[in-house]
Amino acid sequence: MDLHRLTIASHRLEFLLPINARFTDIEYERGGMGVIPSGCRAGACGACLVRILSGLEALLPRDVGEEKLIAKLGCSGEEYRLACQCRIRGEVIIDVLG
Repeated sequence: MDLHRLTIASHRLEFLLPINARFTDIEYERGGMGVIPSGCRAGACGACLVRILSGLEALLPRDVGEEKLIAKLGCSGEEYRLACQCRIRGEVIIDVLG
């Protein structure tokens, strides 16, 4: 199984996740509970807002719904994402904002 490193710079934590796992799946890993705030888990609340510091190319692009919510939250730029909508496909470094 291919594992990819998700580094949460704002908490100085690293997690190994399988390909296509959502960032919020770290809650099932030791030390991951509560690191990324979550609410709806469906991209509708914005609680899991993160900023991608490195590895944006390892993620699929945002869909229209995610773009609209991020704009509503007052953020612009491709580096802002909802952790529940991000599926890891390579090494990624983030800051938790939500």
